[in-house]
Amino acid sequence: MNAFEQVYEIVKIIPAGKVATYGQIARLLGRPRQAQMVGFALHVNPEPGVIPCHRVVNRFGDPSTAFAFGGINRQIGLLEAEGIVFADGRVPLEKYQWNP
Repeated sequence: MNAFEQVYEIVKIIPAGKVATYGQIARLLGRPRQAQMVGFALHVNPEPGVIPCHRVVNRFGDPSTAFAFGGINRQIGLLEAEGIVFADGRVPLEKYQWNP
């Protein structure tokens, strides 16, 4: 399984109503300095309806400005539909960050 496929397998298990950070996923992969690679993988998500890349935010809880499947507002809308409440435009990680 290549690195991108490993990213997708982890992202698939982030539950609705929770988020993970790019760095968190990189650490779970055993590649702690490759958060950017996680972002690249999600940008080319081959199955947007199956791999919930909208549940991945940056280390501050910010949604992606380059969200690959409809822009930042689409990512915010998808997260809000799952019950996530933004504070000052960010996901409050202390409340919504996934802890596998």
